[in-house]
Amino acid sequence: MAIADRLEELGLALPQVASPAGAYVPAVVAGDLVWTAGQLPFVDGELARTGLLGQDVSVEDAADLAGVAALNALAAVASVLGGLDRVSRVVKVTGFVASAPGFTEQPRVINGASQVLVDVFGEHGRHARSAVGVAALPLGSPVEVELVVQFR
Repeated sequence: MAIADRLEELGLALPQVASPAGAYVPAVVAGDLVWTAGQLPFVDGELARTGLLGQDVSVEDAADLAGVAALNALAAVASVLGGLDRVSRVVKVTGFVASAPGFTEQPRVINGASQVLVDVFGEHGRHARSAVGVAALPLGSPVEVELVVQFR
């Protein structure tokens, strides 16, 4: 099944690639890998939510936002590969979670991104992952996600 069909079946759509906020590009091809820049949970060009986990944003809401950020990262991948059908596997996800002091549930938050990738790619969406708590993220975002994918 084509990935576009799978996305439609899941009720998901790839957004427009977010414009870089600095001197970088959304994704880079190196060998048979695509590395994305960190992606925020933008929806229709607007940051969907701001705040810190453990203070302003619930784990459940942030997990949904991590899924949105993962879709934004997939859009960046698609922009350099001409679509997602060439992706052979998701290799690595790095998720950053803006965390209030004492918040330790970063893995539950980044599960939102991981689940989207498994839903879209099946077994080929299973990946290595880091879920990192940070004091703040760009624009006050609660989450940021970056991907490394292999392609054929």
